[in-house]
Amino acid sequence: MELSVYKIDGSESGKKVVLDENIFGVTPNDHAIYLDVKQYLANQRQGTAKTKDRSEIAYSTKKLIRQKGSGGARHGSLKAGIYVGGGRVFGPMPRLYRKKLNKKLKQLARFSALSYKAQENAITMVEPFAMEAPKTKELNQILANIKAGTRKVLVVLPENSDNIYLSSRNLPEVKVITVDEINTYAIMNANSMVLVDGVQDILASRIRR
Repeated sequence: MELSVYKIDGSESGKKVVLDENIFGVTPNDHAIYLDVKQYLANQRQGTAKTKDRSEIAYSTKKLIRQKGSGGARHGSLKAGIYVGGGRVFGPMPRLYRKKLNKKLKQLARFSALSYKAQENAITMVEPFAMEAPKTKELNQILANIKAGTRKVLVVLPENSDNIYLSSRNLPEVKVITVDEINTYAIMNANSMVLVDGVQDILASRIRR
């Protein structure tokens, strides 16, 4: 797949790049995407939710009523879950939600997601650029110039740029990441992608054969 590289003013630079078919032209594997997204979301969970069960409630252990003869049900403690202030029955406890996937499966998922974006013509290439200071308005204008879209735009940089990242923080529909941070969830969650020229070469150099 061949794409034109745009300047930040929206004009064509005259350069064209050919996207690697091993990355942007694979047959998408939906199940691999599902597993990778599921792992990503699971790994974001803290797993620190906690409630007290009846063994942890600070109440008297005195038996409320006699075992038999009251005409009602048996009750042994105010700590029981049926009373206000009692322990929670089967409440959440701290746990790890983290999942593992092998590297080749995660790579297949990423390449499948990138291939979907290529099939949808949702990838825009832009030449490398820098910002002298964090300017939200300036970054917004650049994205408008290259017609990157107005909803859920993922910008992928070859290397970290604090000024570009800080410029995007007030743009709720724009997410800026480096090529090291690229993941299946971010790709699938975006409506369009902006790749800074050079990202495609870094991805190609990291293919696991």
